[in-house]
Amino acid sequence: MTPKRKKRLIIILALVFGAGLAVGLTMFALSQNINLFYSTSQIANNEAPVGKRMRMGGMVVDGSVKRASDTLRVSFGLTDYESEVTVVFSGILPDLFREGQGIIAQGKLDENGVFQADEVLAKHDENYMPPEIAETMKKRQEAQQ
Repeated sequence: MTPKRKKRLIIILALVFGAGLAVGLTMFALSQNINLFYSTSQIANNEAPVGKRMRMGGMVVDGSVKRASDTLRVSFGLTDYESEVTVVFSGILPDLFREGQGIIAQGKLDENGVFQADEVLAKHDENYMPPEIAETMKKRQEAQQ
């Protein structure tokens, strides 16, 4: 092999290795920032990972909202009409948050099965329901018929 070909081969191998490293690091970074959505039934059935960042959607259970008198801490139940999960949030809730409203909570599940939310999103339409819950309710109605 001539020195010119050897130099070209080293450059090509370096480029391939560099591109592979860049793709690998990008894939690793993207996998760390993924937010998977889980229903309350999946969380209640221990199908969701503990301590991993995720989203959970459902309807706020009537009569379940409990506010701390001295802090911004709020706890409430979230349901998909099959199972219920307790959500704890410290912060200011959206203006549209209320019992019976469909919401999405983002946070982590702790070892006790309580969802520690760091963000709560409420949709402005009073008929809004997360698609996963709407599908679950539709299946339930079909099964009852």
